[in-house]
Amino acid sequence: MQLTTHTDYSLRLLIYLAVRNEGMPATVQAAADRYRISANHMAKVAQTLVLYGYINSQRGRGGGLSLAQPASQINIGAVVRRTENLRLLECFGPNSTCPIDPACRLKNILGRAQTAFLEVLDEYSLDALVTNEDELRMLLGGA
Repeated sequence: MQLTTHTDYSLRLLIYLAVRNEGMPATVQAAADRYRISANHMAKVAQTLVLYGYINSQRGRGGGLSLAQPASQINIGAVVRRTENLRLLECFGPNSTCPIDPACRLKNILGRAQTAFLEVLDEYSLDALVTNEDELRMLLGGA
């Protein structure tokens, strides 16, 4: 399974915010610069994460992005479920046009594989991804 860029950037932004040691919130531009990605893409990702309650966004002087909850409460499986289109195949939706859908074993196998994938992600929260925060902070230029 390949995650979309949106999910990838969502996880990256959460990691960035989790390892910041400055008192000031992070800016979209700073996060985008650290990962060498488009600020426009990062802004869209930030909007999504604000919508789902993972981060806070404050406008104006002294504003920026920060985690909305402790890293230990941000479940990676839940983030992926919210940011990713988990419909692997057309037949995973309600309007399948595949003629073999009622007898298809591949659909069931792929469904089980996807469930297993998500169950592994459910075992981790954001804090588990940043146990090496000093190294991550250094790699992100001081974050």
